[in-house]
Amino acid sequence: MIIFDMDGVLVDISNSWQFVHKSFNVDGGDNFRRFLDNEISYGEFMKKDISLWGKVKIHLVESILAKVPLMKGAKTTVKQLKNAGYKTAIISAGISILAERIQQELGIDYALANRLIANGNGVLTGKGEEVVNPLKKAAVLRELAAKEHTTSRCCAAIGDSIFDVPMFKEAGFSIAFNTNDKRVKEAADIIIEEKNLEKVLPYF
Repeated sequence: MIIFDMDGVLVDISNSWQFVHKSFNVDGGDNFRRFLDNEISYGEFMKKDISLWGKVKIHLVESILAKVPLMKGAKTTVKQLKNAGYKTAIISAGISILAERIQQELGIDYALANRLIANGNGVLTGKGEEVVNPLKKAAVLRELAAKEHTTSRCCAAIGDSIFDVPMFKEAGFSIAFNTNDKRVKEAADIIIEEKNLEKVLPYF
């Protein structure tokens, strides 16, 4: 099974939360710093980030995330991996609306990302459901591998951020894709500098 991070790997934006923030002209950087400093939990971080958008309909967030472009080569890459018999998955601390859109467009088997909660009228409640804590992606990989009756060592991980490094260590094979972070490059088996996902194909 091949595990993809989403933001910066399958899609050509660095962060799906920030992408939505920009549309509402708000900044959630301080919330994330507080999470990393252990001042707030990831659930509290999501609540604070989502509340920045106000009482908006979830359809509005869907329309914003519909504009996110796929990474160059993403379609061909996933298609060829599926044809070769690999299972594919997204493990992302991004927003599930985008992950599920990409899953559908590319035919990916699993999409694990964080959910926005809306009420019966489709209006955001200001709360989120934590599915992937960015600091616990390795645990999500382990659980997914077990669900597929395999082990982490039989999985490959493709990512671009420091939060993917634990996943790299957990997987049997790892690729640092289009990253400027030295720590990510040092943790990976293979480094791909070019912003074209098809460059991972020769390694499978």
